[in-house]
Amino acid sequence: MSDRVVALLFGGKSPEHEISIISAKAIAEHIDKQKYTIYPLYISQNGEWFMGRTAQEILDLDMSSLLKQHSLEETGYQLRNMTENRENDLFRFDFQQKGIDVAFPVLHGTYGEDGKVQGLLEIFGIPYTGCGVQASAITMDKAVTKICAAAAGLNIAEYITASSSDYLIDPSAILTMVEEYFSPPFFVKPATLGSSVGISKVHDMDTLPEAIEAACRLDEKIIIERAVNGREVEVALLGNENPIASCAGEIEPGGDFYDYTDKYIGNAAKLHIPAKIDQKTHASLQESAIKIYKALGCSGMARADFFIEHDSGRLIFNEINTIPGFTGISMYPMLMENSGIGFTELVDKLLQFALEKTVP
Repeated sequence: MSDRVVALLFGGKSPEHEISIISAKAIAEHIDKQKYTIYPLYISQNGEWFMGRTAQEILDLDMSSLLKQHSLEETGYQLRNMTENRENDLFRFDFQQKGIDVAFPVLHGTYGEDGKVQGLLEIFGIPYTGCGVQASAITMDKAVTKICAAAAGLNIAEYITASSSDYLIDPSAILTMVEEYFSPPFFVKPATLGSSVGISKVHDMDTLPEAIEAACRLDEKIIIERAVNGREVEVALLGNENPIASCAGEIEPGGDFYDYTDKYIGNAAKLHIPAKIDQKTHASLQESAIKIYKALGCSGMARADFFIEHDSGRLIFNEINTIPGFTGISMYPMLMENSGIGFTELVDKLLQFALEKTVP
């Protein structure tokens, strides 16, 4: 392959903004620089696109350390300062003029993982890594994904959904509905966010309003879901029409569940790669992961998350992430590395799969 210019899209209008910067930095450090030239494009939290010095300076930040030393508010303030009076670095969406061959969106969450930026790139005729518009949009909504998973024959945890607007209009009606369906423990989640942002585990009904309000602040739709008493396992997937599944990895949370702090700040969780499970269960996990990947029309990459229920041994599908984390402690690259595909080779394969999709 000749030298190709890769637009690395990071940041974004999402609560997962800072994690995107960490993932992008890792990709930039591991990409094969003999084959690819990185063209960083930083998207601020208010939606402005920056190139040049501004994008590079933010890409070079040690965001992991900043998050450990400062609050999210303080970190956000620093990022906003870095983009002030930088009008000369605004990107004008002149992809072809800049010589960009392919895009690598590392935009976790809304406005990045939900099909919006994928549609924009298709309008401009730029191939990109990961899932297409339809698969991205479907998988971004946890409730819709569960419907598809159940239709594909996978087990899912019992759940209900509610709209944030309905809760604001009549909180008591939503609280009553939840109490009729569930007894603690159960989870309350925003329907379209990742990285465990806005998720609460409810152990006492007195804390339910606070949990619902936290989720409603972040999303128009929320999910209330039974807490599965089981082991949390994940499988990385790679490829287009004929995807491969990595070995399964197991997460042993450092707290009540694998939340945002545990993932990116405290690092208290224990990761077991490969998961300590029998061969038959391992094979079933890989088979189920490929089944949901194909059923949802995924391409390029995804990470499928499951539970192994303690009492029954059943595999219960949890969710699928189409732009999984690429940080130094993220499961997706670690699972692939354990399966024989190192970080640099993984980035190369993802770019090749992106370019492959454009061939008639």
